[in-house]
Amino acid sequence: MSEVRDTLSRLRAEVAELHAELTRYQLVVWTAGNVSARVPGHDLMVIKPSGVAYEDLTADSMVVCDLHGAVVEGDHAPSSDTDAQAYVYRHMPNVGGVVHTHSTYATAWAARGEPIPCVLTMMADEFGGEVPVGPFALIGDDSIGRGIVETLRDSRSPAVLMSNHGVFTIGKNARTAVKAAVMCEDVARTVHISRQLGEPLPIEQHHVDALFDRYQNVYGQR
Repeated sequence: MSEVRDTLSRLRAEVAELHAELTRYQLVVWTAGNVSARVPGHDLMVIKPSGVAYEDLTADSMVVCDLHGAVVEGDHAPSSDTDAQAYVYRHMPNVGGVVHTHSTYATAWAARGEPIPCVLTMMADEFGGEVPVGPFALIGDDSIGRGIVETLRDSRSPAVLMSNHGVFTIGKNARTAVKAAVMCEDVARTVHISRQLGEPLPIEQHHVDALFDRYQNVYGQR
């Protein structure tokens, strides 16, 4: 039991701290957006409380829910995206973190229902191809989660643009999901600017595959 308490304490602190990255990179406004993390070895998740200002978020204000969205521990109501993210955790067992933002440029692509084409080596590295678009779905139940899983289950991309809504990203843990959200907004902005100058040049698929493999398996410290 003490081991579970230690894990929950660590994840509460980590998830609370990661929300500062969303404001640091200007991916959210007001109280929109959230970060969640799976509790390893347990059917539990830690997620941001609903409608609480970012500057007021603390480890103690994070909410622990089961993977059907029911509150297990916490003094606040959980994020309105809880059911959707719980669905992702139930159906994608390798996912350890989920992030949601309405970051400006990426959400502009979502408003058009248009994937971000893979025209940058950084996109090939991080996303393994285009950033795909998921279906329109209303907030409040697991409909968005179904769309995320449907779109990303067979994709190398850790990000999906949910039509008319915003960005959801996944990762092996919450930090990698935040990184994907940061990278998604960066490439969305760059490709948008490129299209103002003309038609961006696509990258051949074999180069995309080689770049993705190198970045995922060779790049960085091991």
